[in-house]
Amino acid sequence: MQYRTMPKSKDKLSVLGFGCMRLASEGEISLRSAIDVETAKRQIVHAIENGVNYLDTAYPYHRGDSERFLGEHILKDYRDKVYIATKLPCFSISKKEKIEEIFNKQLEKLQVDVIDYYLLHALDGGMWGKMKRLGIIDFMDRIKHEGKIRHMGFSFHGSHEDFKRVADEYDWDFAQVQYNILDENYQAGTEGIRYAASKNMGIIVMEPMRGGSLVGKMPESVVEVYRSAPIQKSPADWAFSWIYDHPEVTVVLSGMNEDKHIEENIAIASRAKANAMNDMEKQIIHQAKGAFNSALTIGCTGCKYCLPCPEGINIPDALKNLNNSHMFNKREAWMYHVAYNGVQTPDGKPHWAGSCVGCGVCEERCPQHLPIRDGLKQAAGELEGPVAKVLAAVMRRFFGR
Repeated sequence: MQYRTMPKSKDKLSVLGFGCMRLASEGEISLRSAIDVETAKRQIVHAIENGVNYLDTAYPYHRGDSERFLGEHILKDYRDKVYIATKLPCFSISKKEKIEEIFNKQLEKLQVDVIDYYLLHALDGGMWGKMKRLGIIDFMDRIKHEGKIRHMGFSFHGSHEDFKRVADEYDWDFAQVQYNILDENYQAGTEGIRYAASKNMGIIVMEPMRGGSLVGKMPESVVEVYRSAPIQKSPADWAFSWIYDHPEVTVVLSGMNEDKHIEENIAIASRAKANAMNDMEKQIIHQAKGAFNSALTIGCTGCKYCLPCPEGINIPDALKNLNNSHMFNKREAWMYHVAYNGVQTPDGKPHWAGSCVGCGVCEERCPQHLPIRDGLKQAAGELEGPVAKVLAAVMRRFFGR
């Protein structure tokens, strides 16, 4: 495992961090799924024993159980081997008193007296303004002075202009940003990363695989780019190596929940270095980005912050089906959409993308500020015609739903 130094704290952090938003789970893995305790514990311990020393969680992950799981099953035995990072859910706070209440609850769930790296969760310009009005600066100064946290940072989902403004208005130790081969100029982007580095801030990267869309089943045009490359590496290796090539990056988080992915990610993190990619490799990444961008319809990462939808629509699934219909097999995506949005829904009733009433709640929650309503309208138009609804009705009768 390679390590990079957090500029202000001088902590030696593993370049690969373990993201605890999508832990091994009982059933479908999501922000709200129940944790498969034994599997998740085994996987995290294995990562720690192979050099990973940065664990990232947050208050809402796994229905609020991610912090508790780490406290009960990891930190009690490995506290001296890891740095723990968690986040204050700014989007859930409307009163000043709630800040202290949630922070104390986090200490309790993690079973620690001090949090190594504490973040304001999912800031953008408006959220930062709200938190300042609620007295967050005094709160951050106090808990740091009292020794309840060691280092203060923020995770960010807004414009690069707002990123710079937030970075300027407090003496932050680090920032966490979405960054990958498709998001070089998205949100904070390369410009924001370099600006933060100029202020001696560490950079934690999230969504390096864009919710899994940069690996696994990819558009044939992307596969061909990698297949024809003079050197052969897995898509994950290409994507991670590109991020590690940036010397401003301190840690790259990966939401690891499969053994083979953990092994591969550890191997990549043990050899990928900053400023190591040559011109040929950078050209391969450039070509892959072009192929991806040509196929992608909407940039949803599947984080599920938009849920629950008031109309019961499985928004990430609908947008995924829309993307898949353009990037992969259109008929397969259509069949999947019919089955899981028109038939096999939690309450047995169809919840089509076309049920969207345009309330905009999903877009207010979306950390990427995606045009979700437009995406749902497009999904409805392309995937939910009369044939789809007749087929779904027949299938519901067949399945007794």
